[in-house]
Amino acid sequence: MTTNIPQASKEILIKLLKGNEQFINGKYEAKNITIETLRQFANYQEPHACVLSCSDSRVVPELIFEAGIGELFVVRVAGITVGPNVRESIEYAVKKLHVPLLILLGHDNCGVMEYAKDSYPEVKENFQSILKCVYPAVDKDKSTLESNEKLAKQHTLWVEEFLMQNSPIVKHAVDEGELYIAKCHLCHQTGKVKLINKNLEEVSLDNI
Repeated sequence: MTTNIPQASKEILIKLLKGNEQFINGKYEAKNITIETLRQFANYQEPHACVLSCSDSRVVPELIFEAGIGELFVVRVAGITVGPNVRESIEYAVKKLHVPLLILLGHDNCGVMEYAKDSYPEVKENFQSILKCVYPAVDKDKSTLESNEKLAKQHTLWVEEFLMQNSPIVKHAVDEGELYIAKCHLCHQTGKVKLINKNLEEVSLDNI
């Protein structure tokens, strides 16, 4: 068992990755998707994890992780680009809801990454905040312009770096072992959510 991940974080990550396996295998058995569950959480919530995912219609965290009502605090924004409202939404999940796991979920064929690849290094009239958020990943590694998937993964790493540098709440929770940030990437062809490391390579849970 790796010592890099707090136990509570690891248990939830294992559960969600097993849910992803169920989704891939067509054995979707998600519970807690009824009106009774919604009524149960009518006056409070206690999600297991926060997921920052793209707004892309193909990326639906509750489905790909086989999670029900009340299990995930999902923040969705085009290209998982992080502005003040997105950062504060994550901070709310960490500080107020005490989630032990934050999943940063990039994906294949992301329109934001394609737009950034086609526009770099110019900041065009439209979608300026999105471009300004993605470009640091390109600045760090120009080879990311060769591949949508590679840029998406590099951007996911940058988002973690940005949060650690710009959110005292997130950094404190990570430093205190109260939060783990899992960098993930969704493959559309297989439906698999892959854990990635700083080399943009897929890794197993025990090797991160």
